Amino acid sequence: MGVPSKSKQDWINGTFEPAVKRAPERQERFEGSSRIEFKALYTPEDLEGFNYNEALGYPGEYPFTRGAQPSMYRGKLWTMRQYSGFASAEESNRRYRYLLEQGQTGLSIAFDLPTQIGYDSDHPLSEGEVGKVGVPIDSLQDMEILFQEIPLEKVSTSMTINSTAPILLAMYIAMARKQGANPAKLNGTIQNDVLKEYIARGTHIFPPRPSMRLITDIFKYCRESIPRWNTISISGYHIREAGATAAQEVAFTLADGIAYVQAAIDAGLDVDEFAGRLSFFFDAHNNFFEEVAKFRAARRMWAKIMKERFKSKDPRSCTLRFHTQTAGCSLTAQQPHNNIVRTAIEALAAVLGGTQSLHTNSYDEAYAIPGEEAVTVALRTQQLLANENRVGDCIDPMGGSYFIETLTDALEKEATKYIENIDKLGGALAAIEHGYQQREIQESSYQYQKDIESGKQVIVGVNKFISDYPKITGLTRIDPAEARRQKEKLARVKAERDQAKVTAALKRLEEVARGTENTMPAFVECVESYATLGEICDTLRNIFGVQREVLVF
Repeated sequence: MGVPSKSKQDWINGTFEPAVKRAPERQERFEGSSRIEFKALYTPEDLEGFNYNEALGYPGEYPFTRGAQPSMYRGKLWTMRQYSGFASAEESNRRYRYLLEQGQTGLSIAFDLPTQIGYDSDHPLSEGEVGKVGVPIDSLQDMEILFQEIPLEKVSTSMTINSTAPILLAMYIAMARKQGANPAKLNGTIQNDVLKEYIARGTHIFPPRPSMRLITDIFKYCRESIPRWNTISISGYHIREAGATAAQEVAFTLADGIAYVQAAIDAGLDVDEFAGRLSFFFDAHNNFFEEVAKFRAARRMWAKIMKERFKSKDPRSCTLRFHTQTAGCSLTAQQPHNNIVRTAIEALAAVLGGTQSLHTNSYDEAYAIPGEEAVTVALRTQQLLANENRVGDCIDPMGGSYFIETLTDALEKEATKYIENIDKLGGALAAIEHGYQQREIQESSYQYQKDIESGKQVIVGVNKFISDYPKITGLTRIDPAEARRQKEKLARVKAERDQAKVTAALKRLEEVARGTENTMPAFVECVESYATLGEICDTLRNIFGVQREVLVF
């Protein structure tokens, strides 16, 4: 049946009357997290003057709005990762091998809090935290156990580690050598993004400037020694989880990326020598269309930044490749099985937005480290999307949508304003020191919570559609004995190693850190002598000092 001729404004105003009397109009405004208001209807007029070739191009071509590769998932599906690590290297290894058997195509390593902030398991500050939110890694021996029976040349490994990133990467390299693997064939990513720790997460150790040196040392070392390794995963995920809007997530992440690129150039690297190995990490939140548009806007913005600001000549340097994790902050303890649906829709947004790698959260994560059943359901969610739902069959199916293209433009404009503000403050590092990003995130987080409490933002099962729900069984519980066993294992390593070699390696690291040489070879020498993570970090604390939290009011 044809649609009666009426003006566009009649549709938008809701005054169009079809043959069947229309239901009462919903009066609330529709908007995304960035307070960009959505209209009720989008038409070709919304894209008047829109240059498709300039703004979109083809997938795999500048400005990469439609995807990082020409064939996208027609050529290769996204890498399916499940972020995992808990209790001990032995327990985590069992979980990794289980996930690989279930069809996971890449590993994603979670480290416990002491490992993240540079303390050994026997340190007093580690008490009660060993193995709780990730795997404890004290020495090369733990890394060897963690990857037992896992062929490193055949598996892509992502390590979510920042302040201690060079040490964990050194352990991975040393372990690969012991396995007989060729470092040039190692494939993976190390997060290595310390700026977002100062902005949103807090697991920093050293002040920003020596931390930036360690990051650029990794860039240089990997270019020569492990060329297939992604040297940084510039993370918006933790920024979004702290309460940022979609536009803020893109802006603050890309601003951090600008700071890393500039630091590498200042350290003597040519932009096209390292930029092709940069990667990003984004959150897939719960406003479906906004998230799809966010990923597309981020790709286009980064392409322009690299070409126009940094004068990159290699198209690979302009390509924003990213991993995505579904939104942990969207999971609820109330009616937890709703989390399966939330995760599936968020994963779909990531895929339609063109992610290269994906982690899907488990429905029990509001309670505990994911259990085996829950993590299997999370992995199956990705496999269903890829194989049953076939969402990768068409490249960028959302491209050309009046709504998506308009929203992509709006998010790009909003994010660009934030980057301009950061530039005026002197760049990401200076803005962090002013507390700019922290204040903006705090305000957005506060507003979001107010919207939930007022009912403007509906959270099903929390502030609407509330009902009793069954208790979850089979939760993962970390046996306190695991921490004791970890300390005993560490004591044996210290007793059995060649202490003279440890002392010499740590002394060499101190000399390098006080000078200008690349620190990575010294880190590799330290871990190969079985110096512990805590001993290495203590050496650097004595040289670099420790960063104190910036108070933001």
